[in-house]
Amino acid sequence: MATSELSCQLAEENCERREAFWAEWKDLTLSTRPEEGCSLHEEDAQRHETYHRQGQCQALVQRSPWLVMRMGILGRGLQEYQLPYQRVLPLPIFTPAKVGAAKEEREETPIQLQELLALETALGGQCVDRQDVAEITKQLPPVVPVSKPGTLRSSLSRSMSQEAQRG
Repeated sequence: MATSELSCQLAEENCERREAFWAEWKDLTLSTRPEEGCSLHEEDAQRHETYHRQGQCQALVQRSPWLVMRMGILGRGLQEYQLPYQRVLPLPIFTPAKVGAAKEEREETPIQLQELLALETALGGQCVDRQDVAEITKQLPPVVPVSKPGTLRSSLSRSMSQEAQRG
């Protein structure tokens, strides 16, 4: 299977604002593959000859930094896919109810939350392992105040301060 790849590089620099941007990605991949359902196989037992031929197609995959991927067979058109953003959770943790909506229009409470509310109601709002705040703070290490404002800055390593500046 033969494969060809095309990569892209992008670099920008703004000297006035002291900003720079650099990106590189694999943009285009063209590969030759056997085509499904397109093969020929013949055998001649008298002459002891065989003939086999397999059809080929060129698969094309195009990626972009905007999370768009196009895939397909060369000459037959490409199907476009919007890829999900990788650095977010797959489902929202909390979606607020419509403010001011009537009770009939609101979504029903999820089953897990209903079970949790039923348990809280059964316990009467009392926690079995309840501790006072004073007991919890006794278990924490003591807070050490910083004597001089400059001591914290000098204690940071160079790489940490550079990371802090970059954000």
